[in-house]
Amino acid sequence: MKKKQMCCQDTPPSQPKSFIGFFTDLLRDSWQTSVVLLKITIPVIIVVKILTELGVVGILAKILDPLMGVMDLPGSMGLVWATGMLTNLYGALAVFANLATASDITVAQATTIGAILLFAHSLPVEMSITKKAGAGFSAILALRIGSAFIYGTLLAWSCRLLQVWQQPANIIFQPTESDTGLLSWIISQAEYLVLIMVIIFALLFMMRVLRIIGLLDLIERLLAPILPFFGMSRRAAPLTVIGMIVGLGYGGALILREAASGKLTRQDIFNSLALMGICHGLIEDTLLMVAIGGSLSGLLWLRILFSLMFIFILVQIQKFIRMKTNNGA
Repeated sequence: MKKKQMCCQDTPPSQPKSFIGFFTDLLRDSWQTSVVLLKITIPVIIVVKILTELGVVGILAKILDPLMGVMDLPGSMGLVWATGMLTNLYGALAVFANLATASDITVAQATTIGAILLFAHSLPVEMSITKKAGAGFSAILALRIGSAFIYGTLLAWSCRLLQVWQQPANIIFQPTESDTGLLSWIISQAEYLVLIMVIIFALLFMMRVLRIIGLLDLIERLLAPILPFFGMSRRAAPLTVIGMIVGLGYGGALILREAASGKLTRQDIFNSLALMGICHGLIEDTLLMVAIGGSLSGLLWLRILFSLMFIFILVQIQKFIRMKTNNGA
């Protein structure tokens, strides 16, 4: 009887210990992942700030000016894209809202500039994460900018040929006056870095819960027959889907963790980051571009379809090159 009572007394403490252990491990993983990401992000943010103050954005805008005409966009939109590529979407939209008031922007043009921004933005930060995760910097950078230009051109020419979305854009987003001083910038960046840590914790928590309840395994099984067409294994499925929805920065952080553990192959890493690179932020970022007058169809559904086709073709090219290399050897 005494032995039975001791057994009953020992049982309750084991449950809190398991619960505490779950969150202890979660906090440790979140902190380690955040530290790796912040080591990349902080230096890049500082360098970008310096380059912006030195006028690099304006130089890049002049280089991009001829490409704007190919995509049926005013030359001034080069400044918008340059700002977005070096800083972020919000900086690009502030420039767009100021420029758009001085020119007539159609829905087709708003959709085009919005789409190329979605393909290629925040490149210094996001490309640094991509490189750290193990994907080639130059290759992914070329894919992002190249796919943006291809999609923007195809979209613009299709709209002109079919005479769709030619009505004036309804620009909802308007820039707000803000303090541009150094202290204000430091505070805003600190808030952004804290937000990164919070989101990483939330993502890792969600991943663990989904794994426990079996939903993550279900997603992997459902996507397992499809992912080989895009050069990925089932292990890369949930990370890629999450990165596509919430953003490359956070999806890249998860890839960093999995890459360090050796659970993903180099092909998984490259193709996953390639797909995330050209198609991420499907909710928040897309809605931002709708707010400048773009069409949801062109910014979301057609973009997803194009991205999947783009990566499929890329994977087929990779297979062809490997086959030729093996035959040559």
